Amino acid sequence: MTHTPPRHHDVIVVGAGQAGLSLSHYLQQRGIDHLLLEKNTPMHAWRHQRWDAFCLVTPNWQCKLPGHDYAGPEPHGFMKKGEIIAYLEAFLVKVNPPLMTGVTVRHVKPTSTGYTVHTSAGEFSARQVVVCSGGYHEPVVPRLAERLPAHIVQLHSEQYRNPQALPDGAVLVVGSGQSGAQIAEDLHLAGKQVHLAVGDAPRCARFYRGRDVVDWLADMGYYDMPVDQHPLREGVRDNTNHYVTGRDGGRDIDLRAFALQGMKLHGLLEGLQDGVMTFQDTLKDSLDQADRVYNGINAAIDRHIAQQGLDAPPPSVYEPVWQPLASVDHTRLDLAAAGITAVIWCIGFKPDFAWVDAPVFNGRGQPVHHRGVTSQPGLYFLGLPWLHTWGSGRFSGVARDALYLAEQIDAAQCRHLPAKQAGTSSPRSASATPC
Repeated sequence: MTHTPPRHHDVIVVGAGQAGLSLSHYLQQRGIDHLLLEKNTPMHAWRHQRWDAFCLVTPNWQCKLPGHDYAGPEPHGFMKKGEIIAYLEAFLVKVNPPLMTGVTVRHVKPTSTGYTVHTSAGEFSARQVVVCSGGYHEPVVPRLAERLPAHIVQLHSEQYRNPQALPDGAVLVVGSGQSGAQIAEDLHLAGKQVHLAVGDAPRCARFYRGRDVVDWLADMGYYDMPVDQHPLREGVRDNTNHYVTGRDGGRDIDLRAFALQGMKLHGLLEGLQDGVMTFQDTLKDSLDQADRVYNGINAAIDRHIAQQGLDAPPPSVYEPVWQPLASVDHTRLDLAAAGITAVIWCIGFKPDFAWVDAPVFNGRGQPVHHRGVTSQPGLYFLGLPWLHTWGSGRFSGVARDALYLAEQIDAAQCRHLPAKQAGTSSPRSASATPC
C-alpha cells in the first residue's frame, strides 16, 4: 500500500487575521517557505463578529500594519466597521500570502524533525509553527443563562448587530468592558431601556488638555513599554481594557451620565432565582474605581506636561455627575416586571488551545512565552494581548512583534540548513538574507 507523505512547509502559520498576514509579509521578505491555514476567511472576526456601529477606539494613525500605514484623510479619526474591513482587505491584497481557507487545524504535535499538523484538509508537516489564532476563542456565558425564561433572546457580544434586530422591550447588558459599554451606549442611543451590570473595567478620557489621550500616552512612551517593565508584569495581560469610544469623532463613555439619562445600573451579576436576577452590592465601588483610573491617567499626563514644559489647556479632575442612591436597590432585577426581552452577554472569551499538543501552557490555558517564543523549539504565538507591548494584539504593535518572530524563525531555519546550503540562496529565495 502506497503512503502519501504529508505536505511539508518550513513554516505553517495558523490564522489569517492581521497577525498571520503581518508575519507572512516578513517571511516573504526573507524568502522563507510558509503556508497560512485559516478555518474561515481572512479577517473573519472583523467581518462577522462586530456590531454594525462598531468603530475603532484608537485613532487611525495607530493603524500601522507592515507596509500598510493608514493613509486616509482622518489620521486622528476612528475608522468605522466598513472602513476597517476595507483597510484590511487592501492589506490582504498587498501581502498576497500563500493561503488555504476553510481549513480547521485540529492537532499540532511536535515530532523529532518539527511538527505534524492535522487539519480538516489532511495532514501537513512543518519545521516550525506559529499560532496566530488570537486568544478569544470561546464566548463566556454563565451557566445561569440556561435558566432564563425561554422568551428572552440571549446573545453574546460577538452575535450582536444592532438594536433593531432585538425584540421590543428592555435589554440587560452584562459586562461593562469595551464591548459591553459600547453596546449599552448603542442601545441607549436607539431609545432602548437598558439595564447594565457593571463590572470592574476601568475607563479613560477620550480627550484631555487639548489632545487625544492616546496621543499623550504615545509621547510618554506607554505604547513602547514591554510587558516585563510594566508595573503589573505579565499580570497586565489579565486586565480588562478601558472603556471609551471613537463613535461620532470620539468621546468619553460615562456610565454615570447614562444613569442620569435613564439607564439602569447594577453591580456584578450574582445569581438568578424565580425570575429575579441578583447582583452584588458593588456598583458604587466599581464606578468610583473607574473614575480613579480615569483621573489617574489624566494626572500622569499633567506630570508629563509639567516636566516637559509644554503649553496646554489647564488640567481638570472628573467629578461624579451621579451617585447610586441608597433608596434604590441596585442588587435585584425582576425580569418580567422590568420588561426584559433580551440579554447580551459581554463578559469576554476564554482561550482554547487544546489542539496545540505541547507543554507550553499555564494553569489557565494561556501560553507561556517571551515575545511569542515558547520553550518548545519552533513553536511561536503572535497577536495575543500584551505579547510584548500594549499594541501586540492591535494594529499598532503587531508589525513589531511579527518582525521579531520572523527574525527568530529565520535564525532557526539557518541553524537547521544543511552545511552545503548555508549562506546560499537555495532553497531560500534570492532576496532572502543569507544565513
